[in-house]
Amino acid sequence: MWLGVGFAFVFTAIIYIASPSLDGFRAILLPDQGASWYYWKLPEPTVITRLSVWGMYLAHQFALWGLIWYAQTRVRKYSSGLHPVNIAALAVNALFVVLHFIQTHVWYDGLAQDVSIFSSQGAVIVMLIWIMLMENNRRGVFAGKPLPIGKRVVQFARKYHGYFFAWAIIYTFWYHPMETTPGHLMGFFYTFLLLLQGSLFLTRIHVNKWWMFMQEIIVLAHGTIVAIIQGNNMWPMFFFGFFGIFIITQMHGLGLSRRVRWLFFGGYVAGALIVFSQIYTNRPFDKIWQLAAIPAIDYLALVVMALLFAIGIWVYDRLRGKQNANPVSVGGGD
Repeated sequence: MWLGVGFAFVFTAIIYIASPSLDGFRAILLPDQGASWYYWKLPEPTVITRLSVWGMYLAHQFALWGLIWYAQTRVRKYSSGLHPVNIAALAVNALFVVLHFIQTHVWYDGLAQDVSIFSSQGAVIVMLIWIMLMENNRRGVFAGKPLPIGKRVVQFARKYHGYFFAWAIIYTFWYHPMETTPGHLMGFFYTFLLLLQGSLFLTRIHVNKWWMFMQEIIVLAHGTIVAIIQGNNMWPMFFFGFFGIFIITQMHGLGLSRRVRWLFFGGYVAGALIVFSQIYTNRPFDKIWQLAAIPAIDYLALVVMALLFAIGIWVYDRLRGKQNANPVSVGGGD
């Protein structure tokens, strides 16, 4: 794990150091056209620019899916050390990190050329909500209290999360060129950590509560920094939104004392009062909705996800029961 974290730091530094070689691409980028526009993409993509990123993305995606399938069907047990399949996953991810670096500096474009900016953001959001669903029984959702979610729903989420998470992470990884804005650099560092976590399946560190918590909480810093750079005074929504999820849900799975939890809650309330009164001095309570926006969306989406999984399981059971009740006869005809 620590070697992987070191790799994330070193390669993020390499991306930053190599920034000048992308100046030629930056000189021809089109002006920003609003929130739904992704700025870092070529104005005139070619067949090779598209083939380079889509080909490498698909190769990376199917390689990780294959390794996850192998681990689930052949290994199937946790270990305090690395399985050979973990070493293979680490090697595959490291290889494609290097290939993405080369691809950016030769052809530049990421998947952003052909898909919506909201698809990348949405993939990571759904992944974080999926984590809350999986952790429902261990740490609860509201102040340590779990939602009444069926056992099979949680089992389904745990069994198949690796395939969705691998897609969300790798898709987002290839969505962006390896640019060097603060948002890109922190985003790639975060993605490297997620790729590392996705390589350590069936190891004890993969389910370590502090390591898992780090995968969730970094989005607070990333979302806040990107919002600050955009300069639209929306950063409190991201900071206090994700901080609110920490207060409501995440900190209750860390074994913190009641006193520490109250200190975090007090810090959240004091910080919100200070920030909103200073930024919005005339009518601070007009923006108070920013505190609840992200938690409200995430918790509603959590309930919807659990219901969709439950409906899917119910449909599967009905179809399987119908097939068992009407077995197909093979041979032995009149």
